[in-house]
Amino acid sequence: IVTGLGGTIEFSSVVGKGSTFRVSLPMADSQVPVAIPRKERVPIAHRRGRVLVVDDDEMIIHCVERVLSAEHEVKTVQSGDRALHLFAAGERFDVVLCDVMMPQVTGEDLYTRLVAVDPVQAARVIFMTGGEFTPSARTFLDSAPNHRLEKPFDVEGLRALVNGLVSSQPTVGA
Repeated sequence: IVTGLGGTIEFSSVVGKGSTFRVSLPMADSQVPVAIPRKERVPIAHRRGRVLVVDDDEMIIHCVERVLSAEHEVKTVQSGDRALHLFAAGERFDVVLCDVMMPQVTGEDLYTRLVAVDPVQAARVIFMTGGEFTPSARTFLDSAPNHRLEKPFDVEGLRALVNGLVSSQPTVGA
């Protein structure tokens, strides 16, 4: 990034004492106006939705829960297997935010099982991806019609997507 911007990185290191890094970047052209993007307002959900977050990363779960819980009822699980137990017990959600790469039951596994038993719930899955995939996961994501969020995702983009989906669908169980 630094060299791509025309800069340099220099460093020196002394064992047991530490390292010093010096980053030099060229001065910005003061004649170029800086465009400050206008933040678009996130649409407000017309009703409180039920959102399930399925991710093996506890930090992601807490982040998503914190962002969405003011507007929606948020339930979280740390495995695809636990999510499948919720669906088997009859729980239904307006939106299912699901990590793709998880141990044991992957996002692809969860989605495939949902398609077989409850296609409506499968259509409400939004895949959260970290960008690293197995070849089969890449093929799956390229063929799945569902929405996708790339990690790290924009909080306002997450809210807008969830609010839009909740508002555009009938209430779960209706």
